[in-house]
Amino acid sequence: MEHVTSSEHPDEMLAPDVHARQHQHVRKAHETELVEDYVELIADLIDAKGEARAVELSQRMGVTQATVGKMIRRLDERGLVTSEPYRSIFLTDAGRRMAEDSRSRHITVLRFLRAIGVSETTARQDAEGIEHHVSDETVAAMRRLAEKSQATD
Repeated sequence: MEHVTSSEHPDEMLAPDVHARQHQHVRKAHETELVEDYVELIADLIDAKGEARAVELSQRMGVTQATVGKMIRRLDERGLVTSEPYRSIFLTDAGRRMAEDSRSRHITVLRFLRAIGVSETTARQDAEGIEHHVSDETVAAMRRLAEKSQATD
């Protein structure tokens, strides 16, 4: 039997299997977070400038070009990008889909945070991490609330 804490007793311990599933979800989100951030940034650069280059990824991510190179190889191995040395980086169809999904989640979280009164600076900072750690159910609820808020403005 699965034991989950009730809203009347939020200090109760979760059952070990439920607790483990929650941590497993968080670990999986951490694994994909950086990949999604890179793919989303690559898409943004391609859309804004017509190309994405390692030097600009390095500047915008605040990491070395060597770090970007390692990540690009990882993205290539996952079938998300194609690249050649000293050339632009291109998204595959799978990479573009991931970028669009990540961007959509990001925009939803950002709009939700604004709707509940979070300052612009904090909303932008928080949305950068939250988008990777919430379920589709939660994102849908955030979207509904943000849309409702926009309709009343």
